[in-house]
Amino acid sequence: MILPIVAYGNPVLRKPAEAITPDYPGLRQLVEDMWETMYASNGVGLAGPQINKPIRLFVMDSAQIFANMEDDDETYTDEPGIKKVFINAKMVALNGEEWVYNEGCLSIPKIREDIQRPELVTIEYADENFVPHTETFTGLTARIIQHEYDHIDGKLFIDYLKPLKKKLLQGKLNDISKGKVKVDYKMIFTK
Repeated sequence: MILPIVAYGNPVLRKPAEAITPDYPGLRQLVEDMWETMYASNGVGLAGPQINKPIRLFVMDSAQIFANMEDDDETYTDEPGIKKVFINAKMVALNGEEWVYNEGCLSIPKIREDIQRPELVTIEYADENFVPHTETFTGLTARIIQHEYDHIDGKLFIDYLKPLKKKLLQGKLNDISKGKVKVDYKMIFTK
């Protein structure tokens, strides 16, 4: 089932999410619904708060980026990418050089900005079967993980912008929170 995505301005996007246990009600179906919602919205990641669930859960699929990427002179060490579920994730380390990439967010449609993030992330998490993992990711995969991890910590990619740039976007952000934006997926707006 495709779920509506929470728009910028909803308080659930600004609250640190809660850890869940293996007996979280309907977890398997929720994960399936998150995959379906993410793909239907043309996203590469989706976190619990974005579907109005204040839980430490996110899904991501960086493989689809590489499948759709045109040939250019940029190479990414994480090609061909991964598809994973992250439950109760905890950031262990951020390393490597910071690099800029133009990010967007399903909860903040029609806005894309260059964001600087470290190239490596080490993260502890449980998969959909609650098997624990500690892994290091790089490149676009690491970037998506950092972006989705921010969601479960109540942070948004626009928080990395310089104050002047964010101020220039404020009108567009206000419009999004009021539902004055057209998207081709279902959204929940705070009016």
